[in-house]
Amino acid sequence: MDADRLRIVVRAYRFMAYLTGTMLIVLCFVGVPLRVFGHNAVIAKYVGTAHGVLYLIYLVVAFTMTRLVRMRTASPGTVIVLAAGTVPVLTFVVERWVTHRYIDPALAAAPVPAASAGARTIRSR
Repeated sequence: MDADRLRIVVRAYRFMAYLTGTMLIVLCFVGVPLRVFGHNAVIAKYVGTAHGVLYLIYLVVAFTMTRLVRMRTASPGTVIVLAAGTVPVLTFVVERWVTHRYIDPALAAAPVPAASAGARTIRSR
């Protein structure tokens, strides 16, 4: 497994998890109440569309991440990771769970590139 690719995909997954989760929170707790009680659909319309597009990107990135950290394809864990973008706040919880359970062990098992190993040795002196 390419350690650099793993790190890039993990970083992209975390970014998309936080962005998708934030957009869903804004949609559910600001956009929908404004639409229902304030009769103003502008925020719900644009944030909802943005969340939909971001969620599709999140699905691709999250599925790629699950493959790289060796989660089984049809496992409950993979399904939870992919569905996390549909429940407010769940992306934050699932991201922490996946990090501790799968990402950290995968990163620890990944070989450290030679340039990084030398840089760490020099910095630690």
